[in-house]
Amino acid sequence: MTSIVNSLAVPSTYRDQLYQGSSNQFVDDLTATATLYVGNLSFYTTEEQIYELFSKCGEIKRIIMGLDRNQKTPCGFCFVEYYHRTDALDCMKYVNGTKLDERVIRCDLDPGFKEGRQFGRGKSGGQVRDEYRTEFDPGRGGWGHRMRLQLEREREQKLKETYEPIKEIPSGAEQYKNRIQDISGSRKRERDSEDDPERKRLKEQNPRFRENDEDEDDE
Repeated sequence: MTSIVNSLAVPSTYRDQLYQGSSNQFVDDLTATATLYVGNLSFYTTEEQIYELFSKCGEIKRIIMGLDRNQKTPCGFCFVEYYHRTDALDCMKYVNGTKLDERVIRCDLDPGFKEGRQFGRGKSGGQVRDEYRTEFDPGRGGWGHRMRLQLEREREQKLKETYEPIKEIPSGAEQYKNRIQDISGSRKRERDSEDDPERKRLKEQNPRFRENDEDEDDE
């Protein structure tokens, strides 16, 4: 009998561009997989929080946190592997679209985790979606990468336009400058005296002189 209600356990049409198998193999992997891709996570969501929520649908084999490729910090996604496919399907039905850390998370069946997929693929090291994001999202690091660069350029340009170099020396500043120069000159003379040939000769000829000098340094 045909159902008028669409199943909530159906995977999306998304296909990982780095998947190396054929289209038929991709379909076969999705048919047998017990792995979920979880997206739209906060950068501050922990593995313990994910485990607490997703373990309600079944026993979890492992959780692989998505990491920024450069910083090795969480960047908003993860993989959840169950021992049984039925648990992954239940998770699609009951957890997908719910809130975690005040964010609506997205679950999708995944053909299976392979080493290297835990790292973001964006140019800045995070997820590609955060490269082009134009809205401010405090849970995902604030502005998107390109937006941050644009705002930084605008800030630097504004500083250049509004910056005015000092044309007149404030009163009293000249005396302070002369005092700094006097202190610097005095220290330079002290260093020069330590390198004086006569002082070196005395150290070599008189062991007591050298011994006392070293004691002073130790103090």
